[in-house]
Amino acid sequence: MIILGIDPGYATLGYGIIHKIGNSFKPITYGVITTPPEFQPSDRLKKIYDSLMELIETHHPEVMAVEELFFNKNVNTAIQVGQARGVALLTGANAGISVFEYTPLQVKQGVVGYGRAAKNQVRQMVKVLLNLSELPGKADAADALAVAICHGHSVKMINQLGGY
Repeated sequence: MIILGIDPGYATLGYGIIHKIGNSFKPITYGVITTPPEFQPSDRLKKIYDSLMELIETHHPEVMAVEELFFNKNVNTAIQVGQARGVALLTGANAGISVFEYTPLQVKQGVVGYGRAAKNQVRQMVKVLLNLSELPGKADAADALAVAICHGHSVKMINQLGGY
């Protein structure tokens, strides 16, 4: 199963595509989509949409896993990230792939086995589980890979509950 993980962001959106084979994971690609601050808000969101569609058309993921938002004290930032997250959800729906959402607590639990794990612990487990020689350069990319891994670990339970 090919899984596209998304760590939503307005200025920087992380993505990670992995291949789940049995109980193991293989990285396909990961990185970030950045939107320049001088772009109009609609153009920034369009860039996110177009970039995600290109990833989907290139790598043909079967599912998309998107991290849910945590409460942000900066309302403006929260709204912008929420808009980017909405674009990611729309992209998956328009591409005809199943979209799943996970809270940060679920992602930490699914990758580390402990919902209150530190971000660095999550990133180190991403490195181990994907057999990477080093951590991804951007934290957003590592977080997106973690979301994809979380979904990979959740698939069996989702299937048992009749989710697909």
